[in-house]
Amino acid sequence: MLGKTISELHTGDFAEFAKTVTEADIILYAGITGDLNPAHINEEYAKGTFFKTRIAHGMLAAGFISAAIGTGLPGPGTIYIRQELDFKAPVRIGDTITARVEASEINTEKNRVVLKTTCTNQNGEIVVDGQALVSPPKAPKK
Repeated sequence: MLGKTISELHTGDFAEFAKTVTEADIILYAGITGDLNPAHINEEYAKGTFFKTRIAHGMLAAGFISAAIGTGLPGPGTIYIRQELDFKAPVRIGDTITARVEASEINTEKNRVVLKTTCTNQNGEIVVDGQALVSPPKAPKK
């Protein structure tokens, strides 16, 4: 099943994806990417940082935006073209992060959609803010 095609999308359409970040998520992400920054994987080191504890990789939270795009809006078959990100606050183990994508511009001729992208924690605090450019799936040929 494909996601919404350009003709099915409207400005203001949105989708969300939520997940509680676990220690396993952080360790697995570090292993997959090779990002072994001690701020993420070493509690003793992290105690001496500004955050006073380990924090999740910023790109782990940003990955939830990809989930919202690929499974929600426009959905399966969407091609991710560009993403701008501003990391606003840390994500800690146990935080529930909700990624939201909202259609803000639709270019039918080029089959492109600009999405406002945000991740918020369980307290409503924006932890990641940005914008994506995607190409939604094309309607199947008849």
